[in-house]
Amino acid sequence: MTQVLTKKEAFLQRLSRGPILGDGAMGTELYTRGLQTFDQCLDELNLLSPDMVLQVHLDYLQAGAELLETNTFGANRLRLEPYGLSDRVSDINKKGAELAREARRLTGVTAWIAGAIGPTGRALAPLGPLTRPQAAETFREQIESLVEGGVDLLIFETFSSLGELEEAIGAAQAACDLPIVALMTFTEEGNSLYGNTPSEAAQRLRELGVDVVGANCSVGSQSMVETMEQMAKATDGMLAAQPNAGFPHYVGGRHVYMASPEYMADHARRLVELGVAIVGGCCGTTPDHIAALREAVATPLRRPARRPATTKPSVPEPDRSTPAISVPDLEPTGLAKKLGVKFVVTLEVDPPKGFDVGPILERLRPLQGTGLLDAVNIADNPRAQGRMSALATSALVQSRLGLETIMHLATRHRNLLALHSELLGAHGLGVRNLFLVRGDPPSLGDYPQAGALSDVTPTGLLRLIEGFNRGASALGQTLDRPTSFVAGAALNLAASDMDREMRLMERKVEAGADFFLTQPIYDPEIVELWRKRLGAFPKPVLLGVLPLRSLRHAEFLHNEVPGIVVPEQVRDHLRRAGQGEGEVGLELARELLRAAAAHVGGVYIMPPFNRYQIVAELLDGMEDAISGLASA
Repeated sequence: MTQVLTKKEAFLQRLSRGPILGDGAMGTELYTRGLQTFDQCLDELNLLSPDMVLQVHLDYLQAGAELLETNTFGANRLRLEPYGLSDRVSDINKKGAELAREARRLTGVTAWIAGAIGPTGRALAPLGPLTRPQAAETFREQIESLVEGGVDLLIFETFSSLGELEEAIGAAQAACDLPIVALMTFTEEGNSLYGNTPSEAAQRLRELGVDVVGANCSVGSQSMVETMEQMAKATDGMLAAQPNAGFPHYVGGRHVYMASPEYMADHARRLVELGVAIVGGCCGTTPDHIAALREAVATPLRRPARRPATTKPSVPEPDRSTPAISVPDLEPTGLAKKLGVKFVVTLEVDPPKGFDVGPILERLRPLQGTGLLDAVNIADNPRAQGRMSALATSALVQSRLGLETIMHLATRHRNLLALHSELLGAHGLGVRNLFLVRGDPPSLGDYPQAGALSDVTPTGLLRLIEGFNRGASALGQTLDRPTSFVAGAALNLAASDMDREMRLMERKVEAGADFFLTQPIYDPEIVELWRKRLGAFPKPVLLGVLPLRSLRHAEFLHNEVPGIVVPEQVRDHLRRAGQGEGEVGLELARELLRAAAAHVGGVYIMPPFNRYQIVAELLDGMEDAISGLASA
């Protein structure tokens, strides 16, 4: 009786006979075939333009590919969500598998259909907002759809986070018994974006029971050979390599990959000599490239095919510690010296909507040298409005007025790369006090069509900065010298769920928060309630104070600004004030400050309608209330 092999057994048996030629890029091929918009969801083309996707598959099979990847790289719920397609996960993935199988049927070629799965597009906690269970559930949903669509194996590709890939693999092993190919992506420096070496990745993936481990994307053929050499030394398991067609050049409005088919074929031979079991291409590779690789992959091996490892080879662990850096210590910022020592007074300033910071400087100048102000808070695109950057405004205020600033840094419209650069730029310009905040959604501001790019939470950014202050980036790379940032975080004293807000505060302290800024409050009992629960705040808290100018102002804040509560009794005071609303609002702010000053580390003044002189008016006669050391 003929033994019927499972898909996994059949695939591994095929690999044992020699290398398999994979296909090339899907995304760049679709663009070259007439796709006009770069914001199109490529995975949705399975439903909208199935003939275009099918033709790409057919061309790769005719070029000699023996393994086809489905057009489902980004077809998980989180990546589809911005396109309004999160409820189409099953449809898109099953159709992707169907199109690849149809291409195989039409050509009559014996080919393996690999369900392509990419990262979620969101960073895992604690750096980002995505928990491991959420990641696992996201992958499970896509995997089950691909399995239902009839794929022969699963290929996880372009993962820079080993932790996220671990969750994807776990979800696959729980959902099915198909063979698994797991590919990490590495930079030219040789590490993943999270600092893992190819050796580490290969070892860990083999420990998880992955059938074929390897790398794809990011680098061209030469760097890929070097990566495979490291993986080959770290494991006897089967390897896969899918390099890009070199680095892209921007030509005529498109990214063009310059590596020739002959160049990639030459390096493919070297990959086969290393024992790589699956050789294909990633971004920029075309059917012409795959046709050139066909002969290279068909060349008889000069060394035995690699087989699954039975024992873990001994590979020296790399030194992951951050080398000590000998540099002169930077003087702590003025704010750092004052926090917890004196009652700190700060003022919020919105950057200009144009490029002239002059009017802001003139309004701030009367506060220069008065001793009233310890720092100026520079908001970051408040209300999602198009304004001068907080970094530029902070640098100009410091250089032209000599007033120290606290630069607000919003995560909502910046990814990890942008945050890395912004931090280095800020430190280089002498802006070292930061307040980290999620920021206002772009949909509410001047550019509602703009996307929210965040892959790092404010708490994750605190951890990033804590690493910078130790001299290490998020990638595990050593900076030329440690930074000396002072980092603040948000605290909502009026949160509806006080216990949850306290837990968030604790996490921010653990992540490295040096101080907190609060939303404006109007009830001193809130501070007293927190004091009774905590005894004292774990870090200095600068109390948000926004003096009310009128009843209309109070009603707007209470009803239209999230997180701000103006109690009914405060609004009643303003109703009875008549023409004196502004003075009543100012006096209410003074009373709040008198009641809370002994329990907080300072005040964060938000001037109504850019009235910076409110600082002097608010603090007039308050010397006794704010003279002591705050409980911090």
